[in-house]
Amino acid sequence: MWGIAAYIVGMKTMKTRDARSLPGVAQEDLRKKAVAAVLSGMSQAEVARVFGVSRYSVIKWQAAYREGGEEALGARRRGRRKGQGAALTGREAARVVGWIRGRCPEQLRLPFALWTREAVQDLIEERIGQQLALTTVGKYLRSWGFTPQKPVRRAYERNPVAVERWLTESYPAMRARAKAEGAEIYWGDEMGLRSDHQTGTSFSPKGQTPVIPGTGQRFSTNMISAVTNRGHLCFMVFGEKFRVKVFLDFLRRLGRQAKRKVFVIVDGHPVHRAKIVQAWRVKHLDELELFYLPGYSPELNPDEMLNNDVKANALGRRRPRTKAEMIAGVRSYLRSTQKRPDVVRSYFNEDHVRYAA
Repeated sequence: MWGIAAYIVGMKTMKTRDARSLPGVAQEDLRKKAVAAVLSGMSQAEVARVFGVSRYSVIKWQAAYREGGEEALGARRRGRRKGQGAALTGREAARVVGWIRGRCPEQLRLPFALWTREAVQDLIEERIGQQLALTTVGKYLRSWGFTPQKPVRRAYERNPVAVERWLTESYPAMRARAKAEGAEIYWGDEMGLRSDHQTGTSFSPKGQTPVIPGTGQRFSTNMISAVTNRGHLCFMVFGEKFRVKVFLDFLRRLGRQAKRKVFVIVDGHPVHRAKIVQAWRVKHLDELELFYLPGYSPELNPDEMLNNDVKANALGRRRPRTKAEMIAGVRSYLRSTQKRPDVVRSYFNEDHVRYAA
């Protein structure tokens, strides 16, 4: 197209930059070469890395080329467009905050998964017509009370009304009942563990991304656990699939360990709601009662913090060579955690489960 192959060969990866800082002719040349690279078979991500631009820029240039050909990639008139300014007005800032609060970029038809500075920068340019520098966008975000945070995954099917009812009505009522009856509240969950699970980062020579070799000889095991905000932990590691028998065995073990009536909170897994389980729970209401979290709301369960802990520290740091070694390692870690009630209590310190502390 524009002799791009010769240009790319031997080219070093550039650092990500703002292409708008380049002269107009250089911008045009960059756009054409990036689009030509995509047309030659390179991925958008690879083109963005090689040319030192954002992936979103590559996407926009491709779209412009599809609609208007090479002319659409030509040099453009520099300077502010009519209506642009160096800063947002108070009303414009309020509009931006309203757009990004409680929404994700996809809902506003932006090709971003999270609200990064680049995503907010493009939103402002698209909807208000202002071209702001990334540093300026960052300053605005801080002034609006937005800080960089690790997001919590939530399913689209999550019912916010049901979650609010759980937080304000169902759980407070259950907690009051437990106190009146002298019962202890356990939060339960189960998860699968795989031998090839990897956690954390790895040191490698600069510019050489470390590669984790795959293998067809993977093996796995499962665990079920329950924790309390007083630091108690009950667990069971098992090799078979999670079925009704396993769940009932765990509930019996939990009842014996607690030595008093327990309230067990779990999610809506089919095994938890199976007819056999329901029949069993009716016969054991004096010893144990089951309660269910709102659907698609794992972030409400403090036992998820234990799951994350086990995956990161009992499994992800050292790869087991055999299934027996993996099971022994997980059991050893859980037993040591049982002896550390302060660690178990710390699982309830996360913001989204602090209501259960």
